[in-house]
Amino acid sequence: MLDIKLIRENPKLIEENLKRRQDSEKLKLLKSLIKNDMEYRETLQRQESLKHKKNIVTREIAKTKDKKKIVEMKKVSKEIGILDKKQKELKQKLNSALLGIPNMLHESVPYGKSDEDNVEIRSWGKAPNFDFKPQNHMEILQCLELIDSERAAKVAGTGFFYLKEDLALLDLALQRFTIDFLRKRGYVLVEPPFMINRKAYEGMIDPTDFEMVTYKLEKENLYLIATSEHPLGAMFMDDVFNKNELPKRFIGISSCFRKEIGMHGKYTKGLFRMHQFNKIEQFIFCLPEDSWNLFEELQKNSEDLYQALGLHYRVVNICTGDIGTIAAKKYDIEVWMADGKFREIGSNSNCTDYQARRLNIKYREREGQAPKGFVHTLNNTAIATSRTIIAILEQFQQKDGSVAIPKVLQPYMGKKRLEKE
Repeated sequence: MLDIKLIRENPKLIEENLKRRQDSEKLKLLKSLIKNDMEYRETLQRQESLKHKKNIVTREIAKTKDKKKIVEMKKVSKEIGILDKKQKELKQKLNSALLGIPNMLHESVPYGKSDEDNVEIRSWGKAPNFDFKPQNHMEILQCLELIDSERAAKVAGTGFFYLKEDLALLDLALQRFTIDFLRKRGYVLVEPPFMINRKAYEGMIDPTDFEMVTYKLEKENLYLIATSEHPLGAMFMDDVFNKNELPKRFIGISSCFRKEIGMHGKYTKGLFRMHQFNKIEQFIFCLPEDSWNLFEELQKNSEDLYQALGLHYRVVNICTGDIGTIAAKKYDIEVWMADGKFREIGSNSNCTDYQARRLNIKYREREGQAPKGFVHTLNNTAIATSRTIIAILEQFQQKDGSVAIPKVLQPYMGKKRLEKE
């Protein structure tokens, strides 16, 4: 969330940021927040003034036993109690509103209303030049008998699949290749809890995503994770780093669970949007002055991975109307698919101190000193295996129905092709 001091001292700056985001509802929320904050501070000031008065008069009563003052202080105590209740209610409203105000956008984020306004900044590789009519990934997998959607729907519903034999091995190969690749670059591997509590979740995501995205465990204050980014970011909740400990670079490996898959107007075929999938996530805690350089480091890591796999992709700078509330700037990598369109395979976000402020993650100059400020957090989808599998299947499909396995994955797979046994 944003610093309340920034909102108090420069509300116009926040207003302009929301106008760039074209978010009229959040503009209303900002006005309500400012009004509640003024009332909160007035209430707090009145409460403190009465408490000060009560302390002075109480000492006098102890000496004089003045009955009028005793009656007066009973009224003061009652008013303090009323103000205390009001102050807590206003504080709750303020915190709720602060969670809803989006992050400040970086100046380089392009203006736009939807994903159609995202700006391509570069591409790598070339689209395959097929001398046959290419198939989509589900047609390929069904021909190779590597997937079972009907039985998965029978036991779990739509949005789930049984991955069989070489398809399951390809998923594991992508995970292991990515882990080995990033560990060589100094990233620490973590398998986090696959469930986290609401406080941890609220530190990481837009509260409006709770009902739409997350699975809640019945009668438990626990939610299945939508990405390892969330438990990784919350891992140091309420901690203080020494400056020389930063940056901390992690890779998280996990299954991910998401309720909502049928987004209106979005591509939803097969493995592209599922309730359950596997992902390797990059995550960094760092000093504020280092975050933009590390943002580009994360981007390079992802692009190096896709280049090593030989996949044709492009990078887009996400526009103001499509970026969401958490990131200050976001790049998406989009892969070429057999229908000739590019679709998102992963995102790279600098969230500045927005998440750290919610989670109370700070840094100090050295051990024993008071915290200096909040760290910055960055996250990046190194590999979402299901979407990467789509790209491999559709870009490397062969005329005979087989699929060439990228050379870097062949040692993990023990073969060069996916083909029908």
